[in-house]
Amino acid sequence: MAWSTRQLADLAGTTVKAVRHYHKVGLLDEPERLSNGYKQYQVPHLIRLMQIVRLSELGVPLAQIATLDRADDRLDDAISVLDAELAGTIERLQRIREELAVILQHSSPASLPARFAPLADRLTEPDQSLVMIYSRVFDDRAIDELERMIRENPVSAAELALAALPADADRATRRRLGEELAPDLAEAHGAYPWLRDPGAYARRDAAHAEATVGQAIGQLYNVAQLEVLHRANLIATGQTEQLEEFERAVAATGKDDER
Repeated sequence: MAWSTRQLADLAGTTVKAVRHYHKVGLLDEPERLSNGYKQYQVPHLIRLMQIVRLSELGVPLAQIATLDRADDRLDDAISVLDAELAGTIERLQRIREELAVILQHSSPASLPARFAPLADRLTEPDQSLVMIYSRVFDDRAIDELERMIRENPVSAAELALAALPADADRATRRRLGEELAPDLAEAHGAYPWLRDPGAYARRDAAHAEATVGQAIGQLYNVAQLEVLHRANLIATGQTEQLEEFERAVAATGKDDER
């Protein structure tokens, strides 16, 4: 018994177009033709086509099917490799689903690293952006400390005030807020080594981490917020002389009104 191209495709569960493509790439031998030019496929063609279709359904690339010798163990090797790839894909997709579940549960921004999703309500918008940058700049030790620091320390009134501080805030407000933030910052420096020497936790090098974070902070916070943060850091780290110089510099800029 012989079959036409359409009959062969139907039997193998594929299409005439696919059969023609398999001929073109050398996967399926051309059959003999009748005097009228019609192809006459035999049982070996059907078996081979069904093998091609089955391997394609399993995900084996056509180029790889073409190189497989059905008489040796290379097919088993190819399937083993494919199985390992699928296992990795399934694991990755399962991890993504777990992360999506956390994001949905906490209604957190999808761009925020999943481990910080439960803490999203403690982070201002600039803080969320910094967390994203930190996760790329610093290693897992630093990110572990950052997560613990956010989890263990509820947002303070001073932090909320900093987040709401306008760029034109008067000097008295800027100075007071820096002094209010300093104790919490000093305590954090004592509890989390990463804050004391962030360069030691850089994924690449300290200079790259410092430049990246510095640029980010400079663009995420307004001038008043940056002044408050710098003042608080100088106070928290006991840099008395630098603090005095800083206050003189601020006064010299004309931003010394007490309105």
